[in-house]
Amino acid sequence: MAPKIFLTGATGYIGGSVLDAIVTSHPEYDITVLLRSVPPSFSSRYPNVKIVKGHYDSFDIIADATSQASVVVHNGNSDHEPSLNAIITGLLRRSTPSFLIHLSGTGIVSDFRNSTYLGALNPKVWSDITDLDTIFSLPDNALHRNTEKLIQAAVAQDGDRLKAAIMCPPDIYGEGRGPLRSKSVFVPWFVDESKKQDGGGRTFYTGDGGNTRSWVHIDDLMMLYLKVVEAAVAGGTGADWGKEGYYFAGTQEVSQRDIAIAAGKILKKLGIIKNEEPFHASLDQIDTMCAERNYPGIARYLFASNSRTEAERAKKLFGYKPKAPTLLETLEDDILSAVGEK
Repeated sequence: MAPKIFLTGATGYIGGSVLDAIVTSHPEYDITVLLRSVPPSFSSRYPNVKIVKGHYDSFDIIADATSQASVVVHNGNSDHEPSLNAIITGLLRRSTPSFLIHLSGTGIVSDFRNSTYLGALNPKVWSDITDLDTIFSLPDNALHRNTEKLIQAAVAQDGDRLKAAIMCPPDIYGEGRGPLRSKSVFVPWFVDESKKQDGGGRTFYTGDGGNTRSWVHIDDLMMLYLKVVEAAVAGGTGADWGKEGYYFAGTQEVSQRDIAIAAGKILKKLGIIKNEEPFHASLDQIDTMCAERNYPGIARYLFASNSRTEAERAKKLFGYKPKAPTLLETLEDDILSAVGEK
């Protein structure tokens, strides 16, 4: 019998890429997705994927669908508690062990709320093996902490029946493979803000620009997702679950200053900005950026913070290493995509 998989977030950048990776690599899987509305080309592109109509607050619909799946890949809103509660409820209705693969993110270890290292290099590099106790005791206001706590509580209550893995990717670049959204967040937002600066547009950093974040290409991230999904289908063999089921996915680090310098040259060459030299923005200036996004502190998070992680578990279990080009090697393509010229 084909393994049954239920997937959320199928029209998103990550979730759509996960769906495409699973369908492409394992057409034999029995896959069902949750969709609020169906993109025009979805059914022709994925004719064998079943669709359940609903949204993230459709508790009964989600719980019923998850109760029929042995593996749930939750790529929807990482902080949305009702949908996660519905998934956990559905999985615990099953009489046999089931697997939850939940999307979180390295925002959980970002230092954007601490002024100490804004615009400067934070020496701390987080490990998904040796730092788990610290990660699991982060304050409640850490990004994604609310849903990670729900999973930890559910596993602590019934870890024999509920096997969970938390996927914690860093910033992502590259063209998404899914049916709808194909762009990540950072590059389009950075380009938008750069176009507004200094009259004719300039890239920027704050402090000395040494603040550094981990990055992964969407294709490399999909390699890791496939490994964990395949392990779940195989009954868990070959992967870690529960407390140890925590996976960073970064393949490289890049500072804000290096991004600003590289992007400045590209944007100037494309005629999008007038001056390729980045300018030094104050924190007050950073705080005025991305105001329309309606998320307090989002510009500090994107442009001034550190979030450095090491994918030790994936390397240990799967020999995880990058195959895709680096962020700076693909930056021009990502910028062209962001401005609609690709």
